[in-house]
Order: sequence, then structure tokens, then C-alpha cells
Amino acid sequence: MMDLFENKIAPPLMKISANKRLMAIRNGLSLTIPFTIIGSIFLIIGNLPIQAWMDFIAPYSGYLNATVNVTFGILGLISTMGIGFYLAKEFDVEPISNAMITTIAFLLATVNAEFSIEIDNLGATGMFTGIVIGLLTVEIHSFFVKRGITIKMPDGVPPAVSSSFTSLIPALAIIVIVWVVRVIMNIDLNQVIQTLFSPLVVGLDSLAGITIYALLACLLWTVGIHGDNALSGIATPIFLANLAANTQAFQAGDALPHIVVDGFWIIYMCLGGTGATMGLVINMLFSKSKRYKSLGKLSLPSAIFAINEPVIFGFPIVMNPLLMIPFILTPVLFGAVAYVLTNLGILAPIVFQVPWTTPPIIGAYLATNGDINAAIFQGLLVVFSFLIYRPFFKLAEKKELELEVSNEKEVIGEKVTG
Repeated sequence: MMDLFENKIAPPLMKISANKRLMAIRNGLSLTIPFTIIGSIFLIIGNLPIQAWMDFIAPYSGYLNATVNVTFGILGLISTMGIGFYLAKEFDVEPISNAMITTIAFLLATVNAEFSIEIDNLGATGMFTGIVIGLLTVEIHSFFVKRGITIKMPDGVPPAVSSSFTSLIPALAIIVIVWVVRVIMNIDLNQVIQTLFSPLVVGLDSLAGITIYALLACLLWTVGIHGDNALSGIATPIFLANLAANTQAFQAGDALPHIVVDGFWIIYMCLGGTGATMGLVINMLFSKSKRYKSLGKLSLPSAIFAINEPVIFGFPIVMNPLLMIPFILTPVLFGAVAYVLTNLGILAPIVFQVPWTTPPIIGAYLATNGDINAAIFQGLLVVFSFLIYRPFFKLAEKKELELEVSNEKEVIGEKVTG
């Protein structure tokens, strides 16, 4: 099984993760992270589940919502600019000009029926359009620049001015193409692109979808590939759009439409890091093995903040068939239970973005707008992680203890003969 995945399945997944376009999408979307966190902070302040506070803050809710509306309201625009910038760097064309052209093309592609800028399309609803426009813009820009179909200025012209004129013909071509499709042909590009992406959106926001995502991410880690990064170019736009939709619904007082959003993976399935290895770290803290006990103490501080490279590469979990089982099983099981409990209404859906390094219990409490059940559940997941890893760890510990005893005997024998 391990050889099959390593030799047949992992290589094409690695190739996909290293694709320039997916890398640009991932990097471009990462620009939204600080703004979703800042917006969530303002939203949390305005909605702390304490009645006295709610009464006090109510007159100022409009002031707080101004920041929320702006940060979440332009996620699509931020993504578009970021994707245009990073993809231009990958294709070795001027990134700033390309980011600006991409932005203009995106705004033109998302105008409303009266051909005016549609504010709603600048947010999460325009994110997929931003991805498509970003990819289209860079491809066309690169085509023109690499074939010399540009305006070349004399050597004495300042670089900024020269760069602007170099981008003029590619920019015109891109804008004319988008203008013809959106304005002349009157095709609602945003609606068409959302429809095309809808099966993927629905698929990932399901029990089967999050299970497959967890399986692939963890399997990749077991062969030394950063599974989260490998899949983020495809999954992050969907998770982020779902989070933004939940946040907007929360502001409007409506039912939250999505369960699997940006944060679900971290909060419920990555206690201590990918593979929910917090339980393994706790097991190591009580180990009879000197090496595992030392590694546990070393790993605990970072595990609290969901960083587990010391465990993955130090235990190791990579290329370790024994630990591969709980490393995959634990997050898959946790995700399935969290999904079902949220679907049943026992856990509140995630509505706020919290930093992925937020410690357990606090993270779930804040992300779900103060849902005590979610906080308790996240705390219980740490205990269950410990229990699931326990039998596998004991087997590994037994082998390690035998090795340590053997090494000690060798050292004693060398001293005696010396």
C-alpha cells in the first residue's frame, strides 16, 4: 500500500501541487488571510455572547461592521490582485502591471446588468471569477511580451514609464476580450463561472468531500510532501468562499449555509498539527523511552499552536507504516464526527476566521461565536487523539526501548573492554 501510494499516486499529486498556476492561486489567496482575521476580530468584538456586553456594544455595531464589510466585502478583489501578481512572477512578466490589468479585467467581467461595478461581486461571490480572470490575463500578457508585441520605449525613459507602455498592448487585448464577452455578448461571466465551479463547491462541503481531502492531505504527509499546501490551490478558494458566506449570513441574522469552511480542517482535524498529533505528543511525555520523552517535551510548545514538523520528521511519521494508520485515521474520524454533529445542530457552524495557531478550546470557542459545545468537543478531541495514538505508540515505544537497552549494553561493553 505504502509503495503504491509513494510510486504511483504521490508523484502526479506532487506534479499538480508544483504547477505554477496552482501555486499562484495559493499564494494569491494567502493575501486574504490577514484581512479575514482582522474582519473576524471586529465581528467577534461586536458579537461576544455575553448579554451585558451585547447591550453595551449595540449602539456601536455599525462602526464595527464597517470594517467587517470592507474586509470580507473585497475578498474576491484581493484574491484577483494577488493571483495576477504571483502568476506574473511565475511567468517572468512584470508583476505590478499585471496585477493592475487583472484587477481592471476582473471589475469589467463582474459588472451588473446596467454595466456598473457590482459591489457584491467584489467579495467571495467573485472569487472564482477572479481566479479565471487572473489566469487568463497572465497567459495573454505573457504571450504578447514573449513575442515582442509591445511598445518599446527608448533607453532613457524611466523604468516605471517604460513598463507601463510595455503593458499597453497586452492590457488592451485583455480588456477588449473581456468587454466583448461581458458587454457586447452580454454573458454574465460571474454567474457562468460560479455555475461551473458549483459541483466542486458542493462536493467539498460534504462529509465525503472533507473525508477525501483529509485522506489525501495526510497520505501526502506520510511520504514527506506538505499535504495541506499541495491541495490548497484547489480547496482554499472553496473553503474561503464558504467562510465568507457564513460570515455574511451571520451579519444578516440568517442561517449559516456551510459546514466545511476555512478553519474546519484546523479546528477539528488538526489538533497539534496535521494528523491531530497532539495525542501522540502527550503519549511521548509519559514515555519510558528517553528519546520519545525528550521529543515530547520539545514538541509540546509548538503542538499547542498546531505546528508539528518536529513530530512528523523527528518521531518520524514520514515513511513509518505503523504511525501512518493513526495519522490518517484520527483526522478523518474527527472530521466525520464534527461534520455530523454540526449538521445535527449540536455544534455551531464556524463563522469567524481565527489564526490557525490558536490553541485548542479557545480556537473552537471563538470561531463558532462562543459555542460552548464546540469548545468542549475540541477539548475532548485532544483526549481521543491520545487514546487513538496510544496502542500504536506503545508498539513503537517497545521497539525503541529495546534499541535503547541494546545501545546501553554496547556502551558498557566498550567501557569494559577499553
